[in-house]
Amino acid sequence: MKKILVATEKPFAPVAVEGIKKVFEKAGYEVKLLEKYSDKADLLNAVTDADAMIIRSDKADAEVIKAAKNLKIVVRAGAGYDNIDLTACTENDVVAMNTPGQNSNAVAELAFGMMLYNIRKGFNGASGSELRGKTIGIHAYGNVGKYVALIAKGFGMKVYAFDPFVSKEDIEKDGITALESVEDLYGTCQYISLHIPANEKTKKSVNSELMSKMPKGATLVNTARKEVICEECLLKVFEERKDFNYLSDLAPDCQKEIEEKYAGRFVFTAKKMGAQTSEANINAGLAAAEQIVNFFEKGDITFKVNK
Repeated sequence: MKKILVATEKPFAPVAVEGIKKVFEKAGYEVKLLEKYSDKADLLNAVTDADAMIIRSDKADAEVIKAAKNLKIVVRAGAGYDNIDLTACTENDVVAMNTPGQNSNAVAELAFGMMLYNIRKGFNGASGSELRGKTIGIHAYGNVGKYVALIAKGFGMKVYAFDPFVSKEDIEKDGITALESVEDLYGTCQYISLHIPANEKTKKSVNSELMSKMPKGATLVNTARKEVICEECLLKVFEERKDFNYLSDLAPDCQKEIEEKYAGRFVFTAKKMGAQTSEANINAGLAAAEQIVNFFEKGDITFKVNK
């Protein structure tokens, strides 16, 4: 009997856990839950005899992968997978997967929640402004970017996008204006919604050169990863431009300095909140379970992210 470990320091919603269990029970697999753990040793011990593992924001680093002698597959219930050591997975013949698209609407709605909170002055009674008629640029037109575009059109915003991996035709068939370069995107749009992954090419790639190109009323919205922002550059732009705002799903390392100097020009969530809805929780958890069953029963590696 295959053993499946669901290791979630931030647990799935109870209804999601029940759904995950049903998927595995139907397949004849044994399920073990490790929830709200605070010590890495608990994870190292729990994964020892697991054939498969589902995680959320938990770290599946080299030590965890090597401790899991029977592990064949690890699935990150969510889109980002920088919390998985892909090299260690490949070296130990472990397939790493994510569940793209399952959290997309939740992340997109959070982006607009932060935008509205910021543009309406935190609902503090002061006069704010409106999103209608503003320009928004979507930096990376993937699953989340498409939902952002759809919502932005509903607000009456002018929507642009740049993604070197998506054709102009595919972007424009959705009624979005595709721009030729990332510089054009930042130079055109008052709002930029970031959806790029954090990797060696993108870390600190959103720099002062890009941010300073943004038109008056510039607001950078980051529901991706904080690592894609050059924080030294971020502080520089905050200092040089009184109209610049930064909204982030997870505070930057320079949070304290921003809070001390730039009140009213930022919104930071207390912890990463993009996928923190019951719907996304259920969708991602069930998708992860189904992918594991399909991997073992059919050899399906559709969402494999390591080489």
